[in-house]
Amino acid sequence: MSLFTKMFGGKNKETVTPQQAIQNLSEVQEMLMKKSAFLEKKIEGELATAKKNGTKNKRVALQALKRKKRFEKQLANIDGTLSTIEFQREALENASTNTEVLRVMGFAAKAMKSAHKDMDVDKVHDVMDEIAEQQDVANEISEAISNPVGFGEDVDEDDLLAELEDLEQEQLDEQLLDVGPIGEGLVDLPSVPTAEPKATRKVAVADDDDDMKELAAWAS
Repeated sequence: MSLFTKMFGGKNKETVTPQQAIQNLSEVQEMLMKKSAFLEKKIEGELATAKKNGTKNKRVALQALKRKKRFEKQLANIDGTLSTIEFQREALENASTNTEVLRVMGFAAKAMKSAHKDMDVDKVHDVMDEIAEQQDVANEISEAISNPVGFGEDVDEDDLLAELEDLEQEQLDEQLLDVGPIGEGLVDLPSVPTAEPKATRKVAVADDDDDMKELAAWAS
């Protein structure tokens, strides 16, 4: 099988998968590498022959060098072909990877479509609105339960404070009315003395006598 047939399948137009193409390229690459190693050995042999004969047998030496040049050209062509095969194999490997990724993503898209088959966007919005509405109802119920109630009586705190002030004023009025006659219930206090202190009376009498004496002296 020729290299061209190995790589491209000759006249066979059957579809080749990327994996098969990669396998074929790998086989051809391995074959070319073996041929490249063979040519390198041939080049070394021809070079040795040329050195061995040298000027002693120029015809043999020149023929060896000619074969060496031909082998080197073949080797250069093989090296170029190997580079092309390596580049093409990498491209196929990337394409194969992309194909597999795309295939898996296609399966995932189909699975997602199947999962959403029975779903309607409008219905989903309706359900979410209903959930939000019921949540509001639950919050109102919770708030109503948590607030203290007076058995249905709505009592204003300002009214209670006004009533408390009225009660305090009423109690103060009652205390004022309950006070008895003056002196009743008071603690006994010592009586106020009515007689003047003796010392004070003597001083006052002495002052009166002096005034009378002065008046009599003025009149005479």
